[in-house]
Amino acid sequence: MTIAHAPGKVILFGEHAVVYGRPAIAVPVSEVQAQVHAEPGEPGQGIVVDAPDLGQRVVVCDAAEENPLAAIVRLALVAMKRSLNLDLTVTVTSTIPIARGMGSGAAISTAIVRALAAHLNHWFSSRTISDLVYQTEVLYHGTPSGIDNTVIAFEKPVYFVKEEGWEVFWVGRPFLLAIADTGIGSSTREVVGDLRRRYEADPARYEPLFDRAGAIAVEARTAVEQGRPEALGQLMNENHQLLCDMGVSSQELDRLVIAAREGGALGAKLSGAGWGGNMIALVTEETRSRVDLMLRLAGATHVIVTEVK
Repeated sequence: MTIAHAPGKVILFGEHAVVYGRPAIAVPVSEVQAQVHAEPGEPGQGIVVDAPDLGQRVVVCDAAEENPLAAIVRLALVAMKRSLNLDLTVTVTSTIPIARGMGSGAAISTAIVRALAAHLNHWFSSRTISDLVYQTEVLYHGTPSGIDNTVIAFEKPVYFVKEEGWEVFWVGRPFLLAIADTGIGSSTREVVGDLRRRYEADPARYEPLFDRAGAIAVEARTAVEQGRPEALGQLMNENHQLLCDMGVSSQELDRLVIAAREGGALGAKLSGAGWGGNMIALVTEETRSRVDLMLRLAGATHVIVTEVK
């Protein structure tokens, strides 16, 4: 049996604007993980992907082309120049919340590629894994930015610009993020599609919002590299207001953002598509407990704290 893992992720800055060519920053979240076991199957069974957390059991040879679990298996095996006529059982489990902006689909795909490669004694670079996973992100999200597959495959903070490239960058001073779940699922495909329709109807309204969000991402990278948490917090607050102006926040997200700030967070914003999912707050060792309490009192269903370093 071969076991592989992949972390979740959160977007720090630039969600939505990244789809329109502006920079974004994302970081891995190792406190939640997708895990995949690959092992020989019964003779004649073919390749079976068992994903109990998703309520799916997929026989790859029978699955539709648009099924993401089957698609990533096919893509990985083709890239390895291996036959699809194998008898394998691939078991997928995950602690990454689904539809919460934490990259669950990309993490599952990444862990599948890693498990298959290790099981079949093949080596893939992180870049190759990211490129393979991106192809399944299209199935999950329609018009993905490419940031999820990149940050999860490399497991490092990433500065990303669509169609221009990405850079892993360094954290000058480790910092803590509290990630709070609204308990409301959010479809990236639906939120991105809705904003695109509104943008196409009135680009003059949204272009300045995207421009400023991109500029904030540039400033935030400098703040992270220089280890300036106070500046980072202020930029988070401004970015959240821009996301509100884009129409992708919600009452539940806004309530958690306010609660985090009242609890002593240096800054807070929604993370991911919006309309639900998660918000993130920049906390310190001294404020993390109070922020956690305030978030739960404000309706957060789950709170985790991760160190970005």
